[in-house]
Amino acid sequence: MTTVQDIPEVKLLEYRMTLGMTTMEGRGFYSPTDTAIADDGRIYVANRSLENVPRGVRVTMCDINSEYYGTFAAYGQSPGQFIWPSACTLDSRGRVYVSDEATHRVSVFDREGAFLSTWGEHGSGDGQLDTPSGLAFDADDNLYVADTYNHRVQKFTADGHFLLAFGGEGSGPGQLNLPWGITVGTDGNVYVADWGNDRVQKFSSDGEHLASFGTSGRGDGQFHRPSGVAVDAAGNIYVADWGNERVQVLDANGGFVQKLRGEATLSDWAANFLAINVEEGDARSRADLEPEIEYFVDEPHEESSHIEKYFWSPVSIKLDRDGNLYVTESNRHRIQVYQPAGASA
Repeated sequence: MTTVQDIPEVKLLEYRMTLGMTTMEGRGFYSPTDTAIADDGRIYVANRSLENVPRGVRVTMCDINSEYYGTFAAYGQSPGQFIWPSACTLDSRGRVYVSDEATHRVSVFDREGAFLSTWGEHGSGDGQLDTPSGLAFDADDNLYVADTYNHRVQKFTADGHFLLAFGGEGSGPGQLNLPWGITVGTDGNVYVADWGNDRVQKFSSDGEHLASFGTSGRGDGQFHRPSGVAVDAAGNIYVADWGNERVQVLDANGGFVQKLRGEATLSDWAANFLAINVEEGDARSRADLEPEIEYFVDEPHEESSHIEKYFWSPVSIKLDRDGNLYVTESNRHRIQVYQPAGASA
């Protein structure tokens, strides 16, 4: 009998590179929560910083070649500012949308980061939000919002006009428990990382429940607090298995395909920093980056927190037009990029 522990693995993705560096200001990331990728390749990274540490809150702009285009926004409650930025996405016009869990609103910026508008208010009624997290547009520029503490998904126009809501608190088919990440497939179906229920759910564009994938656990195809989801043109489902410190790939029917633990190398920004700061570079060159440790707690978090190359808090995953997968790691302040197996970088 085949179990979830011994399903043959297919290599769909392979490691390509790492982006980012830990900085509270300027060129780098600090507790990043999500990444959005424009059609022209520009990358927007929402940085949450640490609680009660406003200095690191911003959106960083860069690209896969580590070109740096600046930052925008800052900590605060005024229009165009954030307290706890949680997700970012782009509409068909290249405008950047960022959700804020603390102010329960969505802010909109142009391509260069100029503030345009904000909408949303705290509450549980239609169109109101309670700790919004994941954001995703469909082909018609309708915005789906993971309304986390209302345990539902809401659909809005790009200007914030309410269209519909679906979900509701619970563990049954179509019900949600603290939904987090969200994406829309090329077929228009909506995929939700159902964080509290340890699964991914698939809905039609009007909220009809179509399928659920995954159960609680550490085995192949199982999840512990999934936080992000992406879907490619073939229907493969990519899941940030946050509580298990890994990424899993499922096929269109939910069958296990591949899991990733992380293979990070130094980013260009980090390598440049260490070349300039010679003492830190020398100390790193002498360090054991894969120490043998006797762990006292049997938790993936323990290993990930000690081994630098592994994912540590893989909070978000996104795909670009070339099929590259971007895994945003909040605790290591970086993005690991994977490419289709066999592709040339």
